[in-house]
Amino acid sequence: MSNLSQSSELLNCEVPIVHLDQVRQVQPDLLTMTQAQHMAEFFGVLADPNRLRLLSALAKQELCVCDLAAALKMSESAVSHQLRVLRATRLVNYRKEGRNVYYSLADHHVLNLYQEVHAHLSHSEV
Repeated sequence: MSNLSQSSELLNCEVPIVHLDQVRQVQPDLLTMTQAQHMAEFFGVLADPNRLRLLSALAKQELCVCDLAAALKMSESAVSHQLRVLRATRLVNYRKEGRNVYYSLADHHVLNLYQEVHAHLSHSEV
């Protein structure tokens, strides 16, 4: 039996008693199914390692597509494709300067999300 299934068995209630006061406190703040679906789609976008690597680079500074491609050792076409997905979910912004396109994280929320997950995983690895 895997550790995951062992631990989930250990974490079940031995006596199934529903604490109605606690359930009533939580229910108003539960996500609606539509909200949960949007959030799942959002996290699905972040489930790609190349997109996360792009975000890690952009968490440091604004970069153009050719710099991102060089840093990640990917083709500019592949980087552009991933950036289109990140743009569609409003995780990155872009600006044109002459013939170059520069990308940055959309706002501090995206930066905070990236930093918090990175810190959480770094802490968990210790």
